[in-house]
Amino acid sequence: MQTVVGVRFKQAGKIYYFGIGPLEIAAGDDVIVETTRGVEFGHVVLGPRQIPDEEVTLPLKAVQRKATAEDLERVKKNHEQEKEAFAICVEKIAARDLPMKLVGVEYTFDINKIVFYFTADGRVDFRELVKDLAAVFRTRIELRQIGVRDEAKLLGGIGCCGRPLCCATFLGDFAPVSIRMAKEQNLSLNPTKISGICGRLMCCLKYESDGYSNCQGCVPKKVQAPEPGNRIVSAEGEGRVISINQQRRSATILLDDNKTIVSSWEDIIVKDPEEDLAQVAALAAIAALESESEFGDGDRPRRNRGGHGRRNREKHAEGRPPRDGKPREDRPRRKSGDFENRDREHKKERRDRRPRDAKGRPDRGPRPDRRGGERPRDGEPRPGKTPPDTKA
Repeated sequence: MQTVVGVRFKQAGKIYYFGIGPLEIAAGDDVIVETTRGVEFGHVVLGPRQIPDEEVTLPLKAVQRKATAEDLERVKKNHEQEKEAFAICVEKIAARDLPMKLVGVEYTFDINKIVFYFTADGRVDFRELVKDLAAVFRTRIELRQIGVRDEAKLLGGIGCCGRPLCCATFLGDFAPVSIRMAKEQNLSLNPTKISGICGRLMCCLKYESDGYSNCQGCVPKKVQAPEPGNRIVSAEGEGRVISINQQRRSATILLDDNKTIVSSWEDIIVKDPEEDLAQVAALAAIAALESESEFGDGDRPRRNRGGHGRRNREKHAEGRPPRDGKPREDRPRRKSGDFENRDREHKKERRDRRPRDAKGRPDRGPRPDRRGGERPRDGEPRPGKTPPDTKA
């Protein structure tokens, strides 16, 4: 176990653990600590406490001392110099014509390093810019590219709810937010309504996500919310869920008699689809048993399969008189080729009975013209026109 205090370097920054050593430190004190970036000024937000060694990054650094009035004056002076460094860096970026946007500047407590935060669409070659800034400030220069969420965290602002941004007020880390959370809460999937000023999904979608989700590991609920389309049983009868209201814990139900009601989740019971299938199977089995009891084995109606097949011929041969005087088994079976020959002969006879014209071609008779009259037969001139042999 380690005795540590939680120190935060920004208003909504991440909390880091430091050992207290022989000092007496309480929550709310300002301290000076040594970090990987150098000596920093921080604010104690978590008082002394015991935590396991697994939660601490070893070796654990201790707090150097408490901050004094001189340290506070130095921090105030550093903030004023950050504004001047911001203006100088903007000029250098414009001179180099680099595709980047400067967001903020941060001085370390001992001015051993200056960190410039910027955003850009892609990678930017800022090596020459670093040389220009190092020649002006005569100290270590670090340029760090950040995302749009970190930009909103640094700049701050007012959200669509009318309150300061959560990320700039109290959120230390960004939790992953997905569009599934908006779907589970029945929110509009319009990006302009569920996105923050950073252009990403609002962080507040994560706050109530656990209350809407039914995943494993969540707090068990006594009453589960029905889903649209489920079959339910209510006090007024059975029906199907049309929509649900998570805030009021109610569901709109369309009953089987086309009546619509609104009922709370506690007053309805969701039917299991497997139970419906079991009921259908049970009813089918009962119907089969009733049909067996109504008809005997010999009297049960059978499907009429026609007179084809050897088994049907043998079964129905007795008691059926022959059609042509010969027993059924003695008559030759007609092949498929016989039907084709018969059809071919019938077609030939129909063609021979057609009237012929002077050239021996089938005479189809008068045919209607597109203008409403009758078209002339083959060889006859059209009305109103001269025959080809009489043309001048």
